[in-house]
Amino acid sequence: MIRSCLSTFILLFFLATSVTAQNLSYPIGLSVKNLFLDYQSSNGGDISNFSAYDQGFEISVQRAINDKVSIVLPFRYGVIGIPELDRTVYHRNTYSLDLQAQYSFYNTDRKLSPYAIAGLGGVIEDEGEFNMQIPLGIGVNFKIANNAYVNWQSEFRFSLKDDRNNFQHGLGFTFYFGEKKGMDDDIDDKEEMKEKEKDDEMLQDSDGDGLEDDIDLCPQLYGPKELKGCPDNDDDGIPDYRDDCPSIKGLAIFKGCPDTDQDGIPDNDDVCPNLPGVQANGGCPSDDADQDGVSDDKDNCPDEKGLPENNGCPELAVNDADSDGVPDDMDNCPDEAGTKESGGCPDSDGDGIADKDDKCPESAGLRPMNGCPDSDGDGIDDSRDKCPNTKGTVDANGCPGIAESDLTVLETAMRAVQFDTGEATLKPISYPVLNQIANIMERYPDYNLVIEGHTDNVGNAASNQVLSENRAKACYEYLVRKGIMPERMSYRGYGEAQPIANNNSLTGRELNRRVEFNLKPM
Repeated sequence: MIRSCLSTFILLFFLATSVTAQNLSYPIGLSVKNLFLDYQSSNGGDISNFSAYDQGFEISVQRAINDKVSIVLPFRYGVIGIPELDRTVYHRNTYSLDLQAQYSFYNTDRKLSPYAIAGLGGVIEDEGEFNMQIPLGIGVNFKIANNAYVNWQSEFRFSLKDDRNNFQHGLGFTFYFGEKKGMDDDIDDKEEMKEKEKDDEMLQDSDGDGLEDDIDLCPQLYGPKELKGCPDNDDDGIPDYRDDCPSIKGLAIFKGCPDTDQDGIPDNDDVCPNLPGVQANGGCPSDDADQDGVSDDKDNCPDEKGLPENNGCPELAVNDADSDGVPDDMDNCPDEAGTKESGGCPDSDGDGIADKDDKCPESAGLRPMNGCPDSDGDGIDDSRDKCPNTKGTVDANGCPGIAESDLTVLETAMRAVQFDTGEATLKPISYPVLNQIANIMERYPDYNLVIEGHTDNVGNAASNQVLSENRAKACYEYLVRKGIMPERMSYRGYGEAQPIANNNSLTGRELNRRVEFNLKPM
């Protein structure tokens, strides 16, 4: 009978594990425990009399059939004390083999995983006595490494023989050989799918140009990858937002504008765009003093702006209505007295350029400069010179040019400056880029800095307005602490009024939460 029961247990264990293994693959677990055997408290003894507990040993094999249930085959050896009627305690060696089902309340990958057990076992004592026992209990696994657990288990064992009910407690170690597949993999697949969906959202491409919104400088406008996603309508390799002539194909050196006569002066700054000239003469030939497109050696009237078809002279006339000595047919202002040098028109500053053509009628200037002075001598008249007292370049409108690397810092700062959520408190990660901006301000003393705060549309519009201004102010105050003069900076907030991306997506809202830094000539 004993041999038959043991054979049945083993057969049931391997039958259960082999059936489940057809569809799922789970690891085999091996466990060892030190046992504390309490036969006396269920048979008239005291459960708190720990000194009466006996010792034992368990080794078990277990196989999961899904992510919650495992089949366990524990073999146990112990020495137990059985109290007799005369209160004499007789110690006996016992050997037992159980078939148990173990149910885990949580996924076994957790640090702490409690479980319950139930089953059927056979126990043989060294005098040949045999009894069947039904174990019911609870336990907990403490994960200490991948596939390794420390384990505590307590169970009450109901015996089908009198005086054999008992409690058994075990402390041991369990190790699984192999990795779980099956239902745990389904859970992992779901987690991976969630991560993929999250990544897909982060990799959104709103304008469909092949660049994700988080690296696209123009996420709402289709543009080529080589221009960081920004459009280029005239296909000259210069994005429209940096192109001074976005509708006409031009050159990078002239900020996207053409130079038709190839004289080194872009057409938008060239008084004579179809004739090679010099910068000092506004793009007209140096030998064309009156800038009429006729060189002085071919101009019959080199000091008077005339017509090419009339060899550089104005048409002849005999009338002089304003009596300024300039015939009406040569007088650009026949009803207003002027001077011959100014073509018969008034010339308030006496620089030989008529007031109507003089961009600076109250300040004597140069003809190539359209009547304006060039105070800093950089070849750009004061009316167009954003830094009239500091020598600069044409590309920078008369101001010292801003290096491309510094422009890149100002562009990336828009996303690099970060704050605590819903607050105007700068995160320490923002300090390096703000320090770079402070260095840029020191390198360009002729520029002021405009700091503009923006938010997404989440929350109250009025609160967003206040938050955006406070965030801009926080950057302003940080730069003041870094030694930048307050009068060289200004700040303001726009709230949610000026989005650069769609607020309907997470990425769009992240792009809209920004602080922009713009250098402006003084």
